[in-house]
Amino acid sequence: MAKRLVSEEIVIRVMTIDDLAAVFHLGERLFTSEYSSSMYRTWDEYEITTLFNSDSELCIVAELNGEVVGFALGTTVEKQHSAWKYGYLVWIGTRPGLQKCGAGKELFAEIKARMVEQGVRMIIIDTDADNEAGINFFKKQGFDNIQQHVYMTLNLSKSRKKRQKA
Repeated sequence: MAKRLVSEEIVIRVMTIDDLAAVFHLGERLFTSEYSSSMYRTWDEYEITTLFNSDSELCIVAELNGEVVGFALGTTVEKQHSAWKYGYLVWIGTRPGLQKCGAGKELFAEIKARMVEQGVRMIIIDTDADNEAGINFFKKQGFDNIQQHVYMTLNLSKSRKKRQKA
């Protein structure tokens, strides 16, 4: 699928190298410390370029009037000694103010279709437990079996400051 028209204005298409900066800057607006203060993954240009270079067919954008207003970035995982191939939706987001226009739903539908074409049997996502909007979005897309994980952090700069004072 090259391009898919979502509405009269929004188009879902494969991400190109020319979209990298726009996707990065949109992600900077979306995935801040306020979004998730304990994010274990970082939003940075290296993650985007790595996904683009390794799984470009699973990097798609939503475009409105020639401007990137959303994206979905994914990858596939094959585990040794498993007949299953997993899809991992690493990042998905739409520009603030456009979350209810259907672009996110269409981005997910497109990446899901691409994963199915690649033989994926299960799609995995993760989000912050406090991200009610994200959880509700994924439930509407058919996700279930919600599992909570515990993530802990150790701020090494604080312990370093204590040692320096002693």
